Amino acid sequence: MSISAIVYRAHGKPEEVLSLEEHALPAVARDEALVRMLAAPINPADLNAIEGKYPIRPELPATPGMEGAGVVEEVGAEVNNLAVGTQVLLPHNLGTWREACVVPAAKLVTVPNEIEPEQAAMLKINPLTAWRMLHDFVALRPGDWVIQNAANSAAGRAVIVIARELGFRTINIVRRAELSAELRAEGGDVVLVDHEKLRDEVKEASGGEAPRLALNAVGGESALRLANCLAPDATMVTYGAMSLQPLRIPNGLLIFKNLIFTGFWVNKWYDHAAPAARQETFARLFELARRRILQTKIERTFPLGEFSPAVARAGQAQRAGKIVFKFAA
Repeated sequence: MSISAIVYRAHGKPEEVLSLEEHALPAVARDEALVRMLAAPINPADLNAIEGKYPIRPELPATPGMEGAGVVEEVGAEVNNLAVGTQVLLPHNLGTWREACVVPAAKLVTVPNEIEPEQAAMLKINPLTAWRMLHDFVALRPGDWVIQNAANSAAGRAVIVIARELGFRTINIVRRAELSAELRAEGGDVVLVDHEKLRDEVKEASGGEAPRLALNAVGGESALRLANCLAPDATMVTYGAMSLQPLRIPNGLLIFKNLIFTGFWVNKWYDHAAPAARQETFARLFELARRRILQTKIERTFPLGEFSPAVARAGQAQRAGKIVFKFAA
């Protein structure tokens, strides 16, 4: 069986180093499944990997794509818990920008077929990151405040939705005032524009109740302004570096406020989490997705053959949502 796959043989600008190639699929082994792809998003981490800027570099040539959903079309003789026709999420180290793949069945995550493939394909990184960050670092109680920058990102919007569902209140920091009404409509309690007097505005908006959890996807001065808004003994979780600037934390925030600074990488969590923890997390995310509470905004879908304009658009700022590869039925 021959399938089309996007491949890069050298690191560089995605539009310049990607190509569409024909590959032969191997036969399905006894413990494997043949999965036909339905949808795969273009995430910043995918573009970083192609550029050679991601912490993990796959052996070249490589197929990009850390996230995606497909449907099982064939299973091996020893696979008895996975039916043909089941929608599944693919492993994050596979390379999902391809028409089909043969995968060890144990590495697939079954997802309810009633969840649209484009939405299912985007549940494994940003929503999972949001869910774990809201659970793993601070024992939040209903009514507690969480503050985050990059609130209009896919992960930031997932934080807003999940926090609201759990009864937490969010202070959402953005760079553009025109995003405020949109994020409030999605459930953000407070939306503020990032600037030098942010701490005063946060204090006023929260009634003087300082957040105990900050989620930082930007770094640099933005992260410092978030840290200055926090309560003593609070925690800042860094999961991105959009500004490409490191954290610069004054000694006083460590000595006198005893702030905790840590990080989160969803790939590491997934690889080290117990199967029961993964299953429980996905079950909650699937429930929210089925109820259409958890929905990632999509600006446009592209067929695999139009990868060049797709990756170019995905790399641009101020998009109206995700760029997603949608495969023919």
